[in-house]
Amino acid sequence: MTMVSGVQARLRRRLLLSYRLDANVARGLLPDGLSPLLVDGHAVAGVCVLGLESIRPQWLRGRWGLRSENAAHRIAVEWDDDGELQRGVYIFERHSSAWFPVLFGGRAFPGVHRKARFAIDESADRYAVTMDAEGESLAADVEVGGEWKSELFATVEDASEFYRSGRIGWSRRHDAVRLERVALTSTEWAVEGAQLRSLRSSFFDALPEGAAVFDSVVVMRDLPIVMTA
Repeated sequence: MTMVSGVQARLRRRLLLSYRLDANVARGLLPDGLSPLLVDGHAVAGVCVLGLESIRPQWLRGRWGLRSENAAHRIAVEWDDDGELQRGVYIFERHSSAWFPVLFGGRAFPGVHRKARFAIDESADRYAVTMDAEGESLAADVEVGGEWKSELFATVEDASEFYRSGRIGWSRRHDAVRLERVALTSTEWAVEGAQLRSLRSSFFDALPEGAAVFDSVVVMRDLPIVMTA
């Protein structure tokens, strides 16, 4: 099956929940060739929760498109590319509410995905998201605005630039050995600070006690994106 050259979509909402992760623990989670990108001695890991609509191949015109809820557990990484240091993220697992990325992910859709059930309760500035999948669960309650706090980033703008530089994501292919490269880009970029009301992640909660500590959350809303392999 031929890989689609690119997929476009409308980003309704993107929650970027970040943890300060112990650097030694982070190294043990990564495949060969990738190293954790450290900020003040900490690795930066977290969950990216995306609500997408108008999902369609780049070449397809018109307003037709599919819709999905998605979550990706990930960590900021760096790697050597012919002597030049590159930055991006390594994605441990992707989950989706929709059938098409699960069936065609890693083949005709960028990135391997697993099926999950999502429940979303959202208002103008409040987002409560739960995800349940086989062996994995997530629950986050986030409110945009208010006082923003982070030990990793001095300002929301610093956090924004950090996330923007991580547009390339690496993850394992279906054979669980080789890595696939997926890039997420946008012609627009806007990040807002938010406050965390509650958070539970079975992935990070299962790490050694104290290895992963929640740091901060930012939100992106109503932006066009393109995903390419």
